[in-house]
Amino acid sequence: MKILNILGSSRKEGNSEILSEQALSDLQYKKVCLAEKNIKPVVDKRHSKEGYSIVLDDYEELLTDLFNHDIYIFTTPLYWYGMTGPMKNFFDRWSQYLRDERFDFKAEMSKKKAYVIVTAGANPKIEALPLIQQFEYIFKFVNMEFVDYILGQGNLPGDVRVDKAAMSKALLWNQTFSS
Repeated sequence: MKILNILGSSRKEGNSEILSEQALSDLQYKKVCLAEKNIKPVVDKRHSKEGYSIVLDDYEELLTDLFNHDIYIFTTPLYWYGMTGPMKNFFDRWSQYLRDERFDFKAEMSKKKAYVIVTAGANPKIEALPLIQQFEYIFKFVNMEFVDYILGQGNLPGDVRVDKAAMSKALLWNQTFSS
């Protein structure tokens, strides 16, 4: 079981990353910080005769990581009641690869398991639920199993450590991944 942690935050060592590190402590996994990657926005060509064209950025490197891992931990703070811009660009590019004849993207994704970590300041257990539903629809579209999610509360860096329920659930995930 190979785990890929996909971080959408632009803040190093922020609450989202702290929570994901709790879930993955002492495990082997690969971490990808989307804010450090050059991921260009999708240019929607699904209805054009020529279709999508190859984009010269870091995305195909990420695609290799996706295909080479079994479990994904999508980790993002709540920004304006949604995922961060880097993570949204990451998902928007799936439209391109769903139509790329070099890959059977949907078949590959159907073999994977998804987990989601979202952190927010005020009231994540309510305010982040629409984002969880968005993740659920994304995963359903590509037939990927959505296993579980954690909603953590924390505004200032490190605040999530006081959210005992979120930290405990991350520890439970860790035990699950370890077995």
